[in-house]
Amino acid sequence: MSVGIVSYGAYIPKYRIKVEDIARVWGDDADILIAGLMVNEKSVPDMDEDAATIAVEAARAAVSRSGLDVNRIEAVYTGSESHPYAVKPTSTIVAEAIGATPVMTAADFEFACKAGTAAMQACMGLVSSNMVDLGLAIGSDVSQGAPGDALEYTAAAGGVAYIIGNKESELVAVIEDTYSFTTDTPDFWRREGMPYPEHGGRFTGEPGYFKHVLGAAKGLMEKLGTSPSDYDNAVFHQPNGKFPRRVAKMLGFSREHIKPGMVVSRLGNTYSGSCMMGLAATLDQAKSGDRIFMTAFGSGAGGDAFSIRVTDRIDEVRDQAPKVEELLEDPVYMDYAMYAKHKGKIRRA
Repeated sequence: MSVGIVSYGAYIPKYRIKVEDIARVWGDDADILIAGLMVNEKSVPDMDEDAATIAVEAARAAVSRSGLDVNRIEAVYTGSESHPYAVKPTSTIVAEAIGATPVMTAADFEFACKAGTAAMQACMGLVSSNMVDLGLAIGSDVSQGAPGDALEYTAAAGGVAYIIGNKESELVAVIEDTYSFTTDTPDFWRREGMPYPEHGGRFTGEPGYFKHVLGAAKGLMEKLGTSPSDYDNAVFHQPNGKFPRRVAKMLGFSREHIKPGMVVSRLGNTYSGSCMMGLAATLDQAKSGDRIFMTAFGSGAGGDAFSIRVTDRIDEVRDQAPKVEELLEDPVYMDYAMYAKHKGKIRRA
């Protein structure tokens, strides 16, 4: 039995702020930051947007792209580290908004930036066991970064939804296999009630991102007996523009492998939506038969790797919902004051 992606949809707010405008406020050197992060601008949510509304828009796009009956969606899982409610699921809001209620199961996932791919794995298990017909897995975030913190330069907003099923005639891409590599590495965290996350500085790179992305990626290729030459494209979690390029090179993937999914320079880090957004951008351009290698990373810490093969159905559904490139077009730029207002960093007394 094949398990894979029946449809996908993305949503990106129209607002942006340039990295140089953030640097100007804090007296940092914008040129050095842009060169180091390889990020020029990032998305900003509107005043009435949060992880739930973004998840709803992404889910609607996924349903629209496939044209399927929403009543077939029996599992809804939303991964995020900025759920609007501490106690009340985002996933039930999504299910109700797209008309899929009642669903058999719904829950929210949290694992930093890989919560969305963890939701994909859960849906894979449910549909492959025939417990549900279709599962909806979402990665959605309005990422937080404290004023002046390094995270503020990249923490962005966006979401991606994937409908997972097991009927071969419906699949736009088969998920050939998945592999995860997880440890307790405290590189990034946010306690209950804290408005902004903290990070372990030097732990973010080597023992965090690189160890777990490499562990998951190598584990899956060893499991499948594949190598980078077996894949047409690759997607890695994009906390900035430098890390995914470096890890791709370490694994043996080329710049051309990762080029279609490298959206971080114009988008920023959408956290739970980051790697999933790169996959959506890649699917927007992929051809039937293409193989895509994807590895997400979540602080705390873990990596989820996927081997994906595109089917000829991609040509039937690709143009039925906005592509990632279209969502990135025609941004509305704001200055730091408006950005701070949108992000709730300043409020009326």
